[in-house]
This record gives sequence, C-alpha cells and structure tokens, in this order.
Amino acid sequence: MPLENLNRRHFIKGSTAALALTSLGVMGMSIPNIRKNYRVGLIGCGWYGTSDLFKLIQVTPLEVIALCDVDEKHLENAQKLVSERQNSSKTPKAYKDYRKMLKENQLDIVLIGSPDHWHALQAIEAIKSGANVYLQKPISVDVLEGEAILATARKHNKVVQVGTQRKSTPHLIEAKKQIVDQGLLGKISHVEMCCYYHMRANGNPEVKPVPEFLDYDSWTGPAPLRPYDDIPHRRWWRTFMEYGNGIMGDMCVHMLDTVRWMLDLGWPSKISSTGGIYVQKEGKSNIADTQSAIFEYDDLNCVWQHRSWGTPADPDYPWSFKLYGEKGTLSASVTRYDFVPQGKGEAIHGDVVYEKEKYPEDLKEKDIELHAAPATRNHMRDFLSAIENNHLPIADIEQGHISSASCILANLSMELGRPLSYDPVKKMIPNDPEASKLLKRVYREGYQHPYT
Repeated sequence: MPLENLNRRHFIKGSTAALALTSLGVMGMSIPNIRKNYRVGLIGCGWYGTSDLFKLIQVTPLEVIALCDVDEKHLENAQKLVSERQNSSKTPKAYKDYRKMLKENQLDIVLIGSPDHWHALQAIEAIKSGANVYLQKPISVDVLEGEAILATARKHNKVVQVGTQRKSTPHLIEAKKQIVDQGLLGKISHVEMCCYYHMRANGNPEVKPVPEFLDYDSWTGPAPLRPYDDIPHRRWWRTFMEYGNGIMGDMCVHMLDTVRWMLDLGWPSKISSTGGIYVQKEGKSNIADTQSAIFEYDDLNCVWQHRSWGTPADPDYPWSFKLYGEKGTLSASVTRYDFVPQGKGEAIHGDVVYEKEKYPEDLKEKDIELHAAPATRNHMRDFLSAIENNHLPIADIEQGHISSASCILANLSMELGRPLSYDPVKKMIPNDPEASKLLKRVYREGYQHPYT
C-alpha cells in the first residue's frame, strides 16, 4: 500500500507497531526484515548531522557513500570519523554541492543535518533522487516549504522521518503507556510547555573576511546574505531569524510534537503569541529572548513559555511539558518524568535510559547528548522499519510539518500581533491576506521556492 494512501486506521496501526519496535530496541532485540548494506549520504556534517549518522551506523549494516558540506573542515573531520566508525573503513566521497552528490550516487538513505533554511530544498531533491530521508527538525523555515516537502514525499512514496525523537524516548514511551493511555490523568484540559535554557547566542563580532575553507555564499543559500561576522555553525546561526525560527522553532517544536503524540492532537484551531527581545538587547541576535504562545484545541490549551534569561519556573524541569488532568499532573522532560495524583494515589517517577555499556563508543563522541542517544537509535530503527515494511514512521513528515508549522505560525502571530488559524486544506489563513502572504518567504535571487 502506498504511503500516501494510508488512512487513519492504518496510521494508528503503524504507530502502535512503531511503539512495539521501539520497545524491542530498548530491550536490545533486533528488528527483523532489515535489508543489508544501505547506501547512505549525509548533507550537513556538523555536530548533529554527524551524530545522527553515528546512531544509524550503530543499528544497521550500511555503507556511508558520500558526505556533503560547504565547510572543508567539517568535511575532512566527518570523513575521518566516519571511516573510523563504519565497518568497511572506507572513506566516503566528499562534496560541496548536495545536488552533485545526489546525482552521482544512488543513495537509499539521505540524512539532512544542515541549518533550517536549507531543509526544504535539500529534502525535496533527496526525495526526488530516490532516497528515503531522515530530516532534522524543524522541517522548514516557512509553512509552505513544509507543504512542499510533504507533497513531494507522498508523490514519490518515500519515507521521511523527522528528528523529533522524543517519541522514541524510552522513558517518555513508558509515561505515555502507563500514565496517559491508562487514564491516570483523567480529562486533560491544560498543558504547559517551556524552555528556560540560556541558549540564545548574542554578541557583536566585527565584520571580517570569509575564511577560505567556507563557501559562505552557498552556506547562505536561499536566505538573506548577512555580512560575514563569525563562523555560522552550531549556535551562531540559530540566533538569527534569517535562518530559522528562534527558540520557538528549535525547542518548542520538540515539546509540542511530544504533547501532540501523547494526546493524539492534530492541527491547533488557533495560535496566538506575544514576546520579543525584552532583556538581552546588547547584541546582534534578532530572535526573541522572551515568548509566550497558546496552541488552542477543543477544551484544551497548550501554552508555551521561553526565557533565555533568569531562572526556570521549575528547576527540575527547565525544558519540559506538563499535562494537567482532573486526576493528576504529569511532568516530563528529556531526562525524567513525574506523575502526581490528585488526592489519594501513588506518585510515579521515571528516569532517562542510558546505554553507555552497550554502546561504549558513545563516550568517545564529542559533544554527544547521552540522554538522546538511545532515543535517536530507536528513531533510526523505526525509520528502517518504515522503509522495509511500508508503514508511516512514528515521526512522519506530516506530523513533523504540523509541529514545525505551528511554531512558525506562533512567530507570525507574535509579529502581527493577532491570533492566526491555518487552513491546511486551502493552504492559507482565512480572512487574513497579510498573514497568508507570510506563509511563504521571499528567497534570495538565484533560488526558487519549492511551493508553487
């Protein structure tokens, strides 16, 4: 059955299978029917792209055929590390142009770990080349990019797994099964999500010459060309709205996506947001340091709050979500969960699962997020199962699009100063032509937006 023809019953069935497969992965059992020796390519060889690739190497036989990055140092470092990690010990071919890489190699899987402003164009070309895609979140920088990726994936019948791996996180799966699905919360009518990490890069570096090892024009791609003032990788590019959607697009997307999965929620009926740069005004950063948003559903509000300054509201849960039900409250994060009943009943606590003994190479990986490694491996297993068995992955592109677009719409609401309601059928915001126009960003000259 083609992926685009799966109805809701099949989607739920596939999701249940994915949960079961994830549990198998947690117990260390192998998933059957995985074809051997996938031909793999990676676009974006920085921190997280390379880390995702290492997790895929850990769970299935494959050969990394090619790597692509516009930074020569990234490429050289990734070539060395991958040749040491993969069983063949072969050094992957290096490319600066992802289109050339896709054209010259018949790849089964392409991982995309580039900055957000490149996600849509690279994902669409990878799908068209015949590859299944593992795409980092958020999937896009505007809403209609996401629509274009989704349409392309369905047209070419390819699996696209989005890197929202909280849905493959062992302790969160446990919380969903044992607390939410068992009805311990009762009716849930309020959700709070937050991030209070001091993660907003800020500063005033001087404009300087572009280093020879970096093709800055190609790095910028369809985004506005800012004067070069620093190496853009890792944290610096995320501090500018030209390349992403701020902390809302980076961190809220994870928590909103997890809540939607926990509670079986689709598109919000209305989204509103306020915020701005209230405290950290001294640097070049143009993303909000303070922001609140409400994602409205029937008899349920999901509220987001982030501050990149001050102290967290709950020190135990600085990046988290809390489900408030008539029978109790569930607090959950990437490292733990706690259920507190209303009145009589027993509290329940769970902790993150680490796999350092089973995968000792994790301890040698620079800057690894150890708490996320088991989740990402499970996410990769589910991705492979979807490819092999023709079911939707647990973080299917449609679900990734809803979560990404909802966060983008929150930023648009903050910018316009009014609530927004998106119509995913008509691909517009009814009765709001000004807001509808902002669903599609203007690309830099020489680049064409994929949604036409």
